[in-house]
Amino acid sequence: MIRLDKLMMLFAFTLLISCGGKEEKKEEQIKIGKSTTTQKKETKPVSTGTPASKTVDLTNKGVGPIKNLELDATIDQKKADLGLELFKTKCAACHKTHKKFIGPAPVGILERRTPEWVMNMILDPEKMIKEDPLAQELLKEFNGSPMANQSLTEEEARSILEYFRTLK
Repeated sequence: MIRLDKLMMLFAFTLLISCGGKEEKKEEQIKIGKSTTTQKKETKPVSTGTPASKTVDLTNKGVGPIKNLELDATIDQKKADLGLELFKTKCAACHKTHKKFIGPAPVGILERRTPEWVMNMILDPEKMIKEDPLAQELLKEFNGSPMANQSLTEEEARSILEYFRTLK
């Protein structure tokens, strides 16, 4: 019985640390000579009183490699099945399909976000959090818990997106 308790504690600890993202430290740089100026891209807050996880934005495609993505009218079940397996191994530690957990629930995500936004968030969450106002609001809503980059391929991310289409 004590072994089971130790095993449960080890599992809980592993789950806790597996969802955190790497925190990057910025080093101060001293430059001698010509000074360069950088313009900071200003992002407008999306806060409207509605939590970011409930906000509907079907125009924002996010920041990343996916610029346009057309979804077929019918679901590719083979791709969705692969997406389910990937979701179980890569995402389920932080996301529950139908309820808020460490991260938001993916059920109905395509009614609130564009497919491009979802794919870009899956493929490069660090860049999305850095540059996308909606991703920044989600980070705040979920207590500063950044989404971990699982280093998925576009095809794997597309399979997860297809799985999300099956969630009702």
